[in-house]
Amino acid sequence: MAPEGPIALDVVAHQRDLPHIKHVGEVGKTLALRRARTRGFTDAAFHDPQGRLSEGTIWNLAFWDGNTVNWPDADILPGATMQILQRQLSVLGVVQTTRPIRHGASLGQLAGVVMNPWTPGIAVTRIGESQLATDDDFTRLLHSAYERERLEPI
Repeated sequence: MAPEGPIALDVVAHQRDLPHIKHVGEVGKTLALRRARTRGFTDAAFHDPQGRLSEGTIWNLAFWDGNTVNWPDADILPGATMQILQRQLSVLGVVQTTRPIRHGASLGQLAGVVMNPWTPGIAVTRIGESQLATDDDFTRLLHSAYERERLEPI
């Protein structure tokens, strides 16, 4: 079950094995989650060797600067929810970009969310020691975009 949010993410150096392929059994992600919780965080966000934020233990990340949805430029697994949002945000004419996002002082100018098949967006208030901006409209935008996706019978 998805946490209610808003949530706080610890920052952990971690690179998913074969990031573009969906697979299970990554003990490092579970360890990162457990360590984050003992440090008072809800979960963990990963950064790669270049210091770029990539994704969470079971989440994709997205950031909002008030005008543009910013997707992390790093080796990630583009999850199904992320792909739905990208598609529907494009239909809505919402500007999107992929760029390196690093934790630190400039992160506080952005609002952030996590997403996965549980939810199209849970607000993130903090990543590591960096407070993020609050923007409930961003979370509502993502939920609205997600709800536009037509279900296809299989």
